[in-house]
This record gives sequence, C-alpha cells and structure tokens, in this order.
Amino acid sequence: MAFGMIYQTAFILLVCHHSITNAEWNTKDYFKREHSLWKPYQGTGTNIPYWDFLGNTMVTNSYVRLTPDDQSRMGALWNSIPVTVVNWELQVQLKIHGKGKDLFGDGMAIWYARERMKPGPVFGNVDFYEGLAIFIDTYSNHNGEHNHQHPYISAMVNNGSLHYDHDRDGTHTQIAGCEAKLRNLDQDTYLAIRYEYNTLTVFTDFENKQGWKQCFSVSGVSLPTGYYIGMSAATGDLSDNHDIIGVRFYELENSAKDAEDRSKIIPSAITFEAPREHVEDPKPSWGGVKLFFFMLFCSIAVIGCVIVGIMLYQKHKEKSRKRFY
Repeated sequence: MAFGMIYQTAFILLVCHHSITNAEWNTKDYFKREHSLWKPYQGTGTNIPYWDFLGNTMVTNSYVRLTPDDQSRMGALWNSIPVTVVNWELQVQLKIHGKGKDLFGDGMAIWYARERMKPGPVFGNVDFYEGLAIFIDTYSNHNGEHNHQHPYISAMVNNGSLHYDHDRDGTHTQIAGCEAKLRNLDQDTYLAIRYEYNTLTVFTDFENKQGWKQCFSVSGVSLPTGYYIGMSAATGDLSDNHDIIGVRFYELENSAKDAEDRSKIIPSAITFEAPREHVEDPKPSWGGVKLFFFMLFCSIAVIGCVIVGIMLYQKHKEKSRKRFY
C-alpha cells in the first residue's frame, strides 16, 4: 500500500514537472482547430482538413514540403477558413535545410492576407498583396548594402499599393526585422507571431528550449479581420528544402472584449524602417573550371592567329620571290 502511494505521488510530480517545463509552449488562450495543422496531416486522399496547397508542395506523414532542394520551385499552403478574431497568436514549427553550404535560398514567408492561393514572385505569393507578411529571407548572396546578415526575418504590412523589391531584400518597406540563424539546424525552428491591440510581436525559438526569444515588436499596426493564414516558399538559381511541420493558432483571451468591427479597415503601419539605396550586386567571379576553359580558349585562339599569320606571311614571301624570277 505504501509503495502504491509512493508510486502515485511520483507520477503526479512527474506530470507536474512536465507541465512546468512545457509551460512556455502552452497558452491559456483559446486554441482554434480550424486554423491549425499537425501530423500526420492527411484527411481523405491527399486533402488536408481546412488547408489547400499549390505548386510543388508535397505532403508527407512528417512534414509539408513547400519546395524541394531544387532550382526554380515554388509552393504554398493556405488555410481555407478566414480569421474572425481581433487578437491572435500564430505559432509555426518549420525547418529550412539543404545541401548548399555557402550558396542557398531563396526563403519563405508566413502570410495573413486578404487573397489566398495566388502564386507570384514574392517567395511564391503575389506582389502588391493586402495584409501582413513575415519574410524569412535566406538568400545567401544578399542584394546590395545593409547592416544585417542573412538569414533574416522581417515584417511588411501592405495595403495593396506597395511593391516588395527583391533587389533590395525588401528593406525599403519593412517595419522591423532581426537576424535569424535558422538554416540547417539539427532541431526544428519555432516562430510565434502575436498580434494584440495593434502591436505586432515576433518571437523565435531556434534551440528547442520551449521558451520564446523576442525578434522584434512594433506598435501602430492595423490589421483587419477576415483574412487568411498561409505559408509559401520559392527557390531560384539557389535552393533549399522549406518544410512546415506544425501550425497552432490561438484566439487571445482578451479578444472577445474588443467589440470593434475591424472587417473593413485597411492594413497599415505607422512606421517603416529607413530605406537604403539600391546597389547592384557585383558580378559573380569566374569559377576555377570556367576560368580554365576560358584561358584554354584564349590560348587556342592566340595560337590559331599565330599559325594563320605565319601561313599568310609565307604565302606573301613566296609571291614576292616569283616576281623576281
């Protein structure tokens, strides 16, 4: 009997310890199943309940791969139910990895946008969108001059009139950002996007410590209700695997207290970071193999010119001799 009591007490302590160590990932707010995604994903056939996908997206039992580690690919995953709550938090579990050691890209984006399932040039989604985008730019050969390294997480709020400029890494329209060494990690990457009373805050966990580290926080951000959650990714000349492993969406506890109708407001942000000048990328240097063949071609061309020159000189000399005989 005493042994049973000890065993029961130990079990309760173990459960309490597990709850405490995972408290950072849990929340007292309201979990929304219709905006969330977890393994093994599949419903009937290749369909995922509440989610649609396009492009090169591949669904497995362990992850949803937006792009494989191949050139010129794009894919997207979009929630089919619009968000109707005012204050919310979106947690995304993802992994970006590939065979490239020095050259890789392009990156992915997490969206809260009016339109869904629209492929385009901005990490697999349309330009001039309406809503919020969180960009994870991994392009290793960054464009022009700026004061941060890649990979880089940034936020952009668009009312449909702004252009995302890849040639400047979007820095002329971002509202905030932070460096993020999240590529080719042994563990998964976790991002939390929290929108509460016009304040946008992005948190990260790259070390699977079950605790958030703030990336940035910006006030004065106005987002309407009725928009859709999505994730997209794209590769160009450089590539990576872009995997979505899990999505959790929470209605914040105080959301119901906000009775304001926000369905028709225009997405906006009070402040933007200072833009930088557009500086063209330096032309890529010649690789060893290309340089070798270029030098070989030049050498053959020079030798050919010398041979032709000698032949013409000899013919000219022979004609000159015939004139004297």
